[in-house]
Amino acid sequence: MSAVDLELDIGGMTCASCANRIERKLNRVPGVEASVNYATEKARIHASAEIDAADLIAVVEATGYTASVPAPRQTGEQPSVEPAQTEASSLFRRLLISGALALPVAVLSMVPALQFTNWQWLALTLASPVAVWGAWPFHRAAWINARHGAATMDTLISVGVIAAYGWSLYALFFGMAGTPGMKMSFTLFASPGAGQHEIYLEVAAALTVFILAGRYFEARAKRESGAALRALLELGAKEAVLLRDGQETLVAVASLAVGDRFVVRPGEKIATDGLVVDGVSAVDMSMLTGESVPVEVGLDDRVVGATVNVGGRLVVEVTKVGADTELARLGRLVEEAQTGKAEVQRLADRVSGVFVPIVIGLSILTFVTWLVLGGSLEFAFTAAVATLIIACPCALGLATPTALLVGTGRGSQLGILIRGPQVLEQTRKIDTVVLDKTGTVTTGRMALSSIALVDGQVERELLRLAASAESGSEHPIARAILEDARSRGIDVGSPESFLSHTGQGVQAMVGNHLVVAGRGSWLQSDWGIEIPESLAQAITQSESQGKTAVVVAWDGEAQGVLSVGDTVKPTSREAVELFRRLGLTPVLLTGDNDGAARAVAAQIGLDDVRSGITPQGKLAVIRELQADGHVVAMVGDGVNDAAALAAADLGIAMGAGTDAAIAAADITVMSGDLTTVGDAIRLSRRTLGIIKGNLFWAFAYNVAAIPIAMFGLLNPLLAGAAMALSSVFVVSNSLRLRSFRASRSAPLSNHALDDPVREPAQQQR
Repeated sequence: MSAVDLELDIGGMTCASCANRIERKLNRVPGVEASVNYATEKARIHASAEIDAADLIAVVEATGYTASVPAPRQTGEQPSVEPAQTEASSLFRRLLISGALALPVAVLSMVPALQFTNWQWLALTLASPVAVWGAWPFHRAAWINARHGAATMDTLISVGVIAAYGWSLYALFFGMAGTPGMKMSFTLFASPGAGQHEIYLEVAAALTVFILAGRYFEARAKRESGAALRALLELGAKEAVLLRDGQETLVAVASLAVGDRFVVRPGEKIATDGLVVDGVSAVDMSMLTGESVPVEVGLDDRVVGATVNVGGRLVVEVTKVGADTELARLGRLVEEAQTGKAEVQRLADRVSGVFVPIVIGLSILTFVTWLVLGGSLEFAFTAAVATLIIACPCALGLATPTALLVGTGRGSQLGILIRGPQVLEQTRKIDTVVLDKTGTVTTGRMALSSIALVDGQVERELLRLAASAESGSEHPIARAILEDARSRGIDVGSPESFLSHTGQGVQAMVGNHLVVAGRGSWLQSDWGIEIPESLAQAITQSESQGKTAVVVAWDGEAQGVLSVGDTVKPTSREAVELFRRLGLTPVLLTGDNDGAARAVAAQIGLDDVRSGITPQGKLAVIRELQADGHVVAMVGDGVNDAAALAAADLGIAMGAGTDAAIAAADITVMSGDLTTVGDAIRLSRRTLGIIKGNLFWAFAYNVAAIPIAMFGLLNPLLAGAAMALSSVFVVSNSLRLRSFRASRSAPLSNHALDDPVREPAQQQR
């Protein structure tokens, strides 16, 4: 039987270890190779023989999670609300309610002056919903993990909340804590019997709120993981003008079938893939190719859905619909690249596999040891609870989101958007940065770059007549010539008897001159105009650089050549130098011809050039570099870059690009300035360093105090205070990111590139 590929949507995962557990279970099924991605919440399965999806779903459900076959979606269809969005909304609601209830509990417990008669029962009333309902996601995850013999941070959180809350119930109902007039105060050391008149409701409530806050920030970032595919789907046209028996009818794109014919007027999106059966026009392919020059199309030429008709009226016969279209295929490329990307497991989750069982074991050991040594039941339990609480990962829950919030907040001021903590680790490892040409290194807009004249001709006169003739056209090349003339203060006249020859050029009467502007071959064949040798050389040079040569003639004689093409951004050369100073090797990647690519590379001082690359080829280049051992960052802005952005170890999208490219990237640079990409890498590396420091100190606070708690020298209330102190430290450390400075606002020394917060010793340009 033939091999099959399946995809499942997975629900209920709370950390990377969940994905690993599901993956292991699926791979135990004979003939199955599975890859489960925590970020995208999808399982991609390759089976060597026909296999029922229901059997695989049953395996996932037996592991404690949910699974379903994703519903097929068509291009242009509006996606439904995603589970990640629902999860974030649910966590936010749980966080708000829990926070409102936990705040008065913490204030009452920590400030003796506010402890009125029977205040402890009010604290119990407020803390109970937090410890039970607020912490329910952790309790549920801990139970699922326990059923399968695993322990994660959810386990430690759940056990800590239950222990603090359970002991409080014991002290209130069976100890002395329920006595009217009971007061609580801080004491450094626990004392035998002290536990029966102390409650730890504020520990249970505060721990729940802190961890809920961390989970909410994580869910909000993860919510964007499906945005790339959604952006691609929304690019397509929603409606089409169906042509049948000479009648035009407006229909939904989803109703089109192979063989149908539809009309595309100037300015409209092409509904789906097909062949032109009538008309000639220019089609803007930039949404798919990223290249700015419109493609001339005519009879029997292939057109792609979601591209824009910028010229004349076209009649297109449908050749592909739905999942078979080029846009849908690119969507699958993005999704496959995202699923195949190695997810960097967070440090807290990696350590928890060892840390959590050890802490639980130490807590039990503390309880048993004190009983054996003759300590009271209350004292033994107090020491055990203190041991458990001091190790509860309150600061760990804040270590990543606080640094991420401050770092991304500073980044947003600089026009840099970081998708989430999972992308930061790659920024320190990357050694190669691949740059898309159009819209990234160049402006992506047509502009007049050079003018060649016959002897005796005047540049301003040539521009005046050419711009006047082209003013009747909406073609991007015509607009570039017109904008250049107006920027020079040239008085552009209104043409008479204007006529556009699609794909060739224009003709018009300007004053007393019959002006013709267009392709040199068209002027020679249709107008019998000879091209002088000097202008022929200008045409050859222009075309070798990937630019369009517009020959301008009037009164039957060629007068000059206007070279129109994309232009390099003024900061691109500086950005390439910055990449090299950051230890990165820049590579230029483009769909343009080799001449155009080499010309741009020479302007920005770059040696490694890959030209004539298709969208599939861009993805192949990324994977080729990775196979050679490089850690690759990809910078792009077009839909054709989306799959490469997703497959790269670090995807960086320019904010002026398409929504699909931005959604597929890990980092988005909102400005068109390529030097900001270097700042994005610097900021990401700095944020990662802060996160690692936070995680280290979060563990250090707890681990250093564990022996003190085990010896019975630490009051559980003080253990809660230590958790709060570690949280304050984590937040304060994260706030250091506010001093990050952009490279262009403060020229950097090489030392400053490694430590961007420190004032550079010397300024270099």
